[in-house]
Amino acid sequence: MNPNFKEQLLKLTDSFAFQESEVIQSLWSGYGKISRYQLDNSPNKTVVVKHIALNKSSNHPRGWDSTNSHNRKVKSYEIETYWYQHWNHQCTQFSRTPKFLGSYTEGQDQWIILEDLNHKFPFRKYSLSYSGIENCLKWLANFHSTFLNQTPKGLWEVGTYWHLETRPDELEKIENQEIKSKAVAIDHKLNNCKYSTIVHGDAKLANFCFSKNEVAIAAVDFQYVGGGCGMKDVAYFLGSCLSSSDCELYQDELLKFYFKELKLATKTNELDINLFELESEWRSLYPFAFADFTRFLLGWMPTHQKLNGYHLKLMNQVLKEL
Repeated sequence: MNPNFKEQLLKLTDSFAFQESEVIQSLWSGYGKISRYQLDNSPNKTVVVKHIALNKSSNHPRGWDSTNSHNRKVKSYEIETYWYQHWNHQCTQFSRTPKFLGSYTEGQDQWIILEDLNHKFPFRKYSLSYSGIENCLKWLANFHSTFLNQTPKGLWEVGTYWHLETRPDELEKIENQEIKSKAVAIDHKLNNCKYSTIVHGDAKLANFCFSKNEVAIAAVDFQYVGGGCGMKDVAYFLGSCLSSSDCELYQDELLKFYFKELKLATKTNELDINLFELESEWRSLYPFAFADFTRFLLGWMPTHQKLNGYHLKLMNQVLKEL
């Protein structure tokens, strides 16, 4: 272990000693790992450390090992560190995230030291009840409300990991010429909405942590946090946990619930925003958010299971509108 990081970890956690008790997961493409550390004589019994090793050779599971891919990944970790240092504290109890304890950088290695959410949010889910889906949408609504119309300083100017400008290699691979030719128009429509917020950027089910009965929720992984329309997070989240038929069946109910929670949170935050106008604009952009992500999948992995009837239906709806 790097001795300088060891010294920093002891200092930041006010502990006498520690040991790595568990590797939670390896980072995408082999860029490091996330580990749980057991602490001795510290106010925190455990912490989670994200170790980013940028000198490691990329090993992308889909073979996307280009310079564009590497540079995007490097920037994503810089932005995630900046998020925790400068933005994360604004999140409320209704948009819970891990508390930031500190960070350390040396050469090509970075470490982010975070609260261990397992003490309060010990469950990870592969599927959700309907109420669990609503609770995740409530988290997103509160998160979006907190950052409405804020300039994403130090973050991605346009959030989400599939943002068109950062995915030229994938765009080139798309065989569907209509979505390929209209990708810029879809991107422009989403990025020029009147009402913008900070989006999580990777709001899939795997990045949420749950208390018992899925009541209290926290979210992790802020590599692609940045500016944008809140529908990007909502569409991506629903696509991550619902089948094509369930998306079709529950779309109206779930969007109604999300906007109800967004309005409640925005009124609580005493923001001077025309909520009727915001909802009208974002509802109109919901299909565009799906079309934007579908465009990415068609280039990145055209056999992906998420390329289902619902995604393609909304994409085609947008293409006809354009």
